[in-house]
Amino acid sequence: MILKNKKILVTGASGFISSHLVKRLLKEGAKVYANTKYNSVIDNLRLLNFWDDIKVVEADIRNVDSLSQLKKVKPEIIYHLAAYNHVGDSFLHVSEALHCNGIATANLLECYQDYEKFIYMSTSETYGKQTTVPFQETMTPFPISPYAVGKYSGELYARMMQHVHGLPIVVLKPFNTFGPFQSPRAVIGEMIIKCLKGHDILATEGMQTREFNYVDNIVDGLIAAGKSNEGVGEVINIASGEEITIKDLILKIHNLSDSKSKLKIGALPYRPTEIWRMSGDYTKAKKLLGWSPKVSFEEGLRRSIEWYRKFLDIFEGKESKLLNLNE
Repeated sequence: MILKNKKILVTGASGFISSHLVKRLLKEGAKVYANTKYNSVIDNLRLLNFWDDIKVVEADIRNVDSLSQLKKVKPEIIYHLAAYNHVGDSFLHVSEALHCNGIATANLLECYQDYEKFIYMSTSETYGKQTTVPFQETMTPFPISPYAVGKYSGELYARMMQHVHGLPIVVLKPFNTFGPFQSPRAVIGEMIIKCLKGHDILATEGMQTREFNYVDNIVDGLIAAGKSNEGVGEVINIASGEEITIKDLILKIHNLSDSKSKLKIGALPYRPTEIWRMSGDYTKAKKLLGWSPKVSFEEGLRRSIEWYRKFLDIFEGKESKLLNLNE
């Protein structure tokens, strides 16, 4: 499938991964409809450089009434990325996590179905408690956070709609993503900023493992799913299969950033529901979508560190013109 001139809706378009996706879709020549809660560039700074090239669809997908406008837009492809996306904080915001990730997904799937393809962005967190790695699509998910439960409920609803109504739906499960414009609420963004600013680094013993994927690789997977019809009706991991302990991750960022930060590894307790190992098998993505990661983990880290250096200079530098706006 060619994406050029396709009417494509991206939900949660100003989010970290979704904003990178919007940029790539524009390069593909697509007509991009960006769903955001507010039609204001100030509230959607990640979309600043291409704000005039997109059509904004202002809607909170938790409110089914606001989605009626999709029947006028008539998108041919929908990328559903809007979500409540913080694992740890979801224990404090259970209702929001479940409504944003589960009920809102059902709202979207029920309100409009006249599309060529619907791509649901699930998450590796739905696998949760498993005894072996790498995680494969045939495993039975055991989500262990409100965030993951909400995302899995959205995934199940999408799969139900595909099964019952024969809708062209693809479910992707990306593993931990990082890169430019990621919030410092995520571990890599947080560690890079603290290392660049020389702040103390407090962490657990860091023996739990994760795999991390540079955002361009994840967007490649999303684009591949949009172009290929082989993924319809399937659940597909977008992963690298490479594990690293959190401790080694911190040490690597500390080294690559030439940081003077004091490392206090072991100063924090583990989460009660910690997933101890997490990595994914991407055999299925390679077979069905022709996808495999192109940017290595270390190269992605180097690119990210340099981006955050510029970010800090622009947003916090003494000569930054942004600071003058508050005068």
